[in-house]
Amino acid sequence: MGYIEWAPPPSLRGVVACLWRSTLPERPSRVPMPILPDGCVDLIWQSGHGAFLAGPDTRPVPNEGRAGREIVGVRLRPGAGGTVLGMPLEPLQNLRPGLGEVVPGLVVPAEVRAGEALRRLIVATGRLARENPVDPAMLAAARMLRDPRIRVDEVAVEVGLSDRQLRRRFTAAVGYGPKTLQRIYRFRRYLAMVGEGSAGELAVRAGYTDQAHLSRETVEFAGLPPAALARRMRRDQGSVGAGFR
Repeated sequence: MGYIEWAPPPSLRGVVACLWRSTLPERPSRVPMPILPDGCVDLIWQSGHGAFLAGPDTRPVPNEGRAGREIVGVRLRPGAGGTVLGMPLEPLQNLRPGLGEVVPGLVVPAEVRAGEALRRLIVATGRLARENPVDPAMLAAARMLRDPRIRVDEVAVEVGLSDRQLRRRFTAAVGYGPKTLQRIYRFRRYLAMVGEGSAGELAVRAGYTDQAHLSRETVEFAGLPPAALARRMRRDQGSVGAGFR
């Protein structure tokens, strides 16, 4: 499966993390890696299928991309999705609704070429971002939560909100609460280090209390304990959530 990412146009870099494209093999030799939580939501188009929204995910989601299909996507930054799309994201956890169901009238036909589909997704994202300006406090909060040491109440103070206000607005913008995003960031730190040491060593480096803590979270977010997840990643050459989200 070929997968590439590149930077969005300068006008969208405040709300879009990246653009991406994937081509699924004609004859896949095995069941692909499931899609794992990453804190983002994506606007996606698949040839022969059309456009849909992916995320926010809190568990592994089966990778249902069909053999030989081309897929393109616009990945929104953590904290941008709910405001840009003009709706709370929590009801969409772990779902893949058609894009027209989320944004009425936004349809990208399944029959267009991948490059044209991506162009339309980019144009649509720009229009939505102008109509529904992103909440800078939620973008800032999502950035701060990458620090494993920061507490949610400290984030609230930094963005000028009460703890309750932060949780309410954050859940609408991201799809789940700030502590869940912080846990997903920690999980992704661990994934980035797989193969660089033992599970116990990597657990500490990623910010887990111990290996048992790591095991509970890999089962929750990936459906596998650390050793099995590492084997699966090696088999798939480290592909974690690439392509069909």
